[in-house]
Amino acid sequence: MSSWAGRTAAEIAAAVRAKEVTPREVVAEHLARIERLDGRIGAFRKVRAEAALAEADAVASRADLAELPLAGVPVAVKDNLAVRGESHRDGSAATPDTPATEDHVTVARLRAAGAVVVGLTNVPELCVFGTTEGVFGIARNPWDTSRSAGGSSGGSAAAVAAGLVPIALGNDGMGSLRIPAANCGLVTLKPGHGVVPAGIGNGDWFGMSENGPLATTVEDVRLMLSVLADAEFVRHEERTPLRIAVALRSPFAGVSVSKPYTTAVRQAAGVLAKAGHRVRRAEPPYPLSLAITSLQHWTAGTAVDAAGLDPARLARRTQVHAAVGRRFLASVRTGDQRERLRARLTPFFTEHDVLLTPALARRSPKAAPWHKRGWLRNIAANSAYSPFTPPWNLTGWPAMSIPLGTLPSGAPCAVQFVGRPGTEETLLDLAAQLESLHPWQRTAPLAAQA
Repeated sequence: MSSWAGRTAAEIAAAVRAKEVTPREVVAEHLARIERLDGRIGAFRKVRAEAALAEADAVASRADLAELPLAGVPVAVKDNLAVRGESHRDGSAATPDTPATEDHVTVARLRAAGAVVVGLTNVPELCVFGTTEGVFGIARNPWDTSRSAGGSSGGSAAAVAAGLVPIALGNDGMGSLRIPAANCGLVTLKPGHGVVPAGIGNGDWFGMSENGPLATTVEDVRLMLSVLADAEFVRHEERTPLRIAVALRSPFAGVSVSKPYTTAVRQAAGVLAKAGHRVRRAEPPYPLSLAITSLQHWTAGTAVDAAGLDPARLARRTQVHAAVGRRFLASVRTGDQRERLRARLTPFFTEHDVLLTPALARRSPKAAPWHKRGWLRNIAANSAYSPFTPPWNLTGWPAMSIPLGTLPSGAPCAVQFVGRPGTEETLLDLAAQLESLHPWQRTAPLAAQA
């Protein structure tokens, strides 16, 4: 019997459409893997075993089965998006345990495409931090379970990297797709503003948060993004030479970048140059104030999401984060700082088609109860390892994380592609070229960690 766990979404959907396997068989195998492995990973807050099998049977009976792009594909959903019949707790004891009456639009699109929601994945409280832990557990990196999976889509990334599902839905307000994808050896794309419906929390962190896919291959990211956006992202086989800027300097002053991440960028640059692209070193003109601007928006977004929740039921780090953010709400809401940043960076992207950077500055922090530690300690840990992601939430431009190379521990390393608005297809095509020229291992070798 074929094993479907570890297969890509494209492979599973094609087999289901051809009736080589039933949705129930695929989902049951993934549920069994979740039961066997998730105790070591902590990817899921809620597994919908019985409901998922019933939904798999419903997919099998659909008259349009042969046309469904995600026919029978198990999917995990980040626990800050509504799944009909389930509560979404947003990683917090302060949120109500009340079942949603409707699916979030992105979840509805996945289900309409034939996907089966097998569970809701762990997040840090209110999806604030770049590590995933809290009252519902700790999400660990399947490649190195002593390390955090990252955040805030940490549970979703861990689920895909461990082969518990082939794809997962997450979102990204300051790097929350790209950070865990980079840690866990996955491909992701934070789409540009307005490409995929948002509707995340109370105002999408002022329009900075975007929903997007987590997967093991560029093909699966393209497939899932097409469903989420309700638009086709075509793969272009011809390799049009692109002007690629290579930047190694941290956008945040004073943050150093570790050697594995700079090495990965240089390796990617070499591969792409040999493929015919015009590659050269060029640092974007990041303002010295970027770290402060990022902190203001990061904390203000939390202040909005925490409004109306019982402060006594929030972790101390969340309380402080929200309290700091309330001081910045008025200035952040104007959007003036984000507009100035876009104006400053736009000329750079008229000279270059794509920016290539490290995805992270160093490996993720230890998997630990960070929610019980002080606010400043959390801020320092997050800022030191993920300075490359926030600028592109502030601008609202598309950005990808792609695995490349390894850390000394054997866990994956990663690089980031950034493009101007509307260049999602360009980034996907470039990532597909890198994937074909420098293949990466798709899922973590969990058996070696036993």
